[in-house]
Amino acid sequence: MLDVCLLGTSGMMPLPNRWLTALMTRYNGSSLLIDCGEGTQIAIKEKGWSFHPIDVICFTHYHGDHISGLPGLLLTMGNADRRSPVTMIGPKGLERVVSALRVIAPELPFDINFIEINGAEEEFRINGYVIQAFKVNHNVLCYGYNILIERGGRFYTEKAMENEVPQKYWNRLQKGETIEADGRVFTPELVLGPGRKGIKLTYCTDTRPISSISDHAKDADLFICEGMYGEKDKDEKAAEHKHMTFYDAARLAKAAEVKEMWLTHYSPSLIRPEEYMADTRAIFANAKAGTDKKSVTLEFDPNE
Repeated sequence: MLDVCLLGTSGMMPLPNRWLTALMTRYNGSSLLIDCGEGTQIAIKEKGWSFHPIDVICFTHYHGDHISGLPGLLLTMGNADRRSPVTMIGPKGLERVVSALRVIAPELPFDINFIEINGAEEEFRINGYVIQAFKVNHNVLCYGYNILIERGGRFYTEKAMENEVPQKYWNRLQKGETIEADGRVFTPELVLGPGRKGIKLTYCTDTRPISSISDHAKDADLFICEGMYGEKDKDEKAAEHKHMTFYDAARLAKAAEVKEMWLTHYSPSLIRPEEYMADTRAIFANAKAGTDKKSVTLEFDPNE
């Protein structure tokens, strides 16, 4: 299962009761953060989640409302006696940007591993997460992310016996390990059926609506997407500043056939997003207005 929390939903500036856009997930003891605007660590505390297990921090891009909270978060993690490394993933320039921000957080008791994204898309595997970055269309280099939790096939006793796999190796093979022993190489495929549908979360903000987004979000269990404007007269403004309206996001969700969509990254002028949801749901029925600390636990399909 994957725990998901939309920590903040504001774009450009934090507001009373609305922190800047950030997302946090938890899986198998490891936490992942996407973006870290001002107020992110307060939102984590308000949610009651811990800083300590944050092993991966991904950045969509380097505008201040998506990264300005990082120095404070790193200091808090260091003060919590963290010693294990943190991996950061982001567009080109990541190490330079983070190093500049760390002028006010120069000494940390843990290392930072930097991974800069190359090209239009790239995949990373860290702590059980499969992280897929894909380029979107903003006025600076910007990426969306898929967070995938893969699920192996079912264990079949008869298959293990047919392939003459010693019982003492069954458990390790079921966990995905490959074993060299007894003059043979035992692989998980000798005891498992085909892989089953896993969990898919897509997160996308600060972009124009492009087909690449719906392509990458295809069949996502949850699609969290920017909806900068809900007002019907803001189409031109959204296009000018390379952002999206609620209705742009809804059309992407419909094209991608996702199970559910949450809107986020609202303009500071958009005070009551729920007022625009009826028209949004007319395009994509399972659209919801994201709110700070909105959470869900995504689980594997029990029928798979």
